[in-house]
Amino acid sequence: MELFKQTDFDFLGKKWPFIIASLILSTAGIVSIIAKGGLKYGIDFRGGALMTVQFSSNPPLNQIRAAMSQKIKGQVSVQSFTGANAQNQVEVGTELADEKQLDLNRQTMETVLKNAFGPADPSKPDLNNIGRKELADSLRDPLARNNVPISDQQLQTLAGSIEDYVNSHYSGLVTDFNQISSVPGMTPGILNTIRQTFGLAKYHVMSVETVGPKVGVELRRKAVLATLYALGGMLVYIAFRFEWIYGLGAVIACFHDTIITVGLFSIFNKEIDMTVIAALLTLVGYSMNDTIVVFDRIRENVRLLRRENLSDIVNRSINQTLSRTVLTSGLTFLTVLSLFLFGGEVLHGFSLALVIGIIIGTYSSIFIASPMLVAYQDWRGGRNGRSLPAKVADTRREKMKIKA
Repeated sequence: MELFKQTDFDFLGKKWPFIIASLILSTAGIVSIIAKGGLKYGIDFRGGALMTVQFSSNPPLNQIRAAMSQKIKGQVSVQSFTGANAQNQVEVGTELADEKQLDLNRQTMETVLKNAFGPADPSKPDLNNIGRKELADSLRDPLARNNVPISDQQLQTLAGSIEDYVNSHYSGLVTDFNQISSVPGMTPGILNTIRQTFGLAKYHVMSVETVGPKVGVELRRKAVLATLYALGGMLVYIAFRFEWIYGLGAVIACFHDTIITVGLFSIFNKEIDMTVIAALLTLVGYSMNDTIVVFDRIRENVRLLRRENLSDIVNRSINQTLSRTVLTSGLTFLTVLSLFLFGGEVLHGFSLALVIGIIIGTYSSIFIASPMLVAYQDWRGGRNGRSLPAKVADTRREKMKIKA
C-alpha cells in the first residue's frame, strides 16, 4: 500500500529548521535538568513509599499535605491525578532516609488517612479498606448473633464477591451500603448486618509501593546502562552491516531522540520511572528501525545511481520510503496517542514518552541522520557533493582495475 507515489520533496533543502528546532529543544531540556538539580525520578528510582488513594469527592490536597507533614519526617509529596479515568485520585509519596523508615512511613500514611477521612464511628472496621479475610472474620460473629444462617465456606465466598464487586463497579470505594445489595449471595439479613458492623471511609487505598533507597539507586544505574548498551550494540551492528558513518549517524539520531524526550520530561516536570525507561528503550529500537530503512534504500540507490549527486540520491531514497514512514509512524502514533488519552495514569508516562519519541524519531531519521551522510561525504570529498560511501567507492575502483 502506498499513500504517495513518485514524490519529489526536497527534504535536505528543508533540514535547517528541523536541526535548529532540535538544538533548541536539546538545549532547553539540558538547561532544565541542570536548573532543577537533575531529573524528577519516580518511586522506582529514588526509593520511598508511594500510596495511590481514591476519594469519594474532590480531595482536599492542602489538608492531606498538612496532616502528612505533621506525622512524617522529610519531604512529602501530595498531588492529584488528571484525566477522565483518574477522578478524585491522589498520590502521596515520601522519601526515605533509611530502610527502617520504610514500613513506618507506610503505616503512618494509613493512620493519617484513617484519622482524617475514616468512618464516622472509628470503632467500626472500614468496608472500603479491608481485605476479604478480615471482612469474613469481622462478619462471622455478627451474622451468628443476628441468626443469619451461613456456612464458613459461603462466608468466604461472599467476602470475595463483595471485594470483587466493589473493585469492579466502584473502584474499591462505596458511599452507601445499598450499592452492594446486588452482590451475588447478598440477602437483606446479611446487608443489614454489614450496615450495623462496618463503617464507610471517604477514601480507598488503591495501591501502596515501597522501594528501598539502595534498590532505587541500583535500578537507576541499570536503567542508564541498559540504554547505553542498546545504543552501543546498534552502533556495532550498523557499522558492520553498512559502514561506520551509517552507524554513527543512526546512533546520534537515537541519542538525539532520547535527549529531547528526557529533556521535555524535565521541562514538563514529569517523573522518570521504570515504565518511562521501557518506553525509551522501545523508542531507541523504533527510531533505529526507521533510520535503517532509509539508510538501506540510500545504499541501494548509491549502487544503482553512481553518477548522481549524493544529495539527490538521499532525497530520492527518502521520497521512496515516505509512504512506509508515514504509514508505520502514523499508525503507531495513533495507538500511543490513544494510550496517552485513555490509558489512565499508570500508562501516562509510558505513552507520553512514546508520543514525544515517535514525533522526534520520525523527523530525526530524515532531517538528522540522513544529512550526516551527505555532510560526511562533502567533507571527505572536498565538498564536491559527488563522493560515494567508502565501501561502494572501493568496490567500484576494484571493478575498474579488473576491466583495465
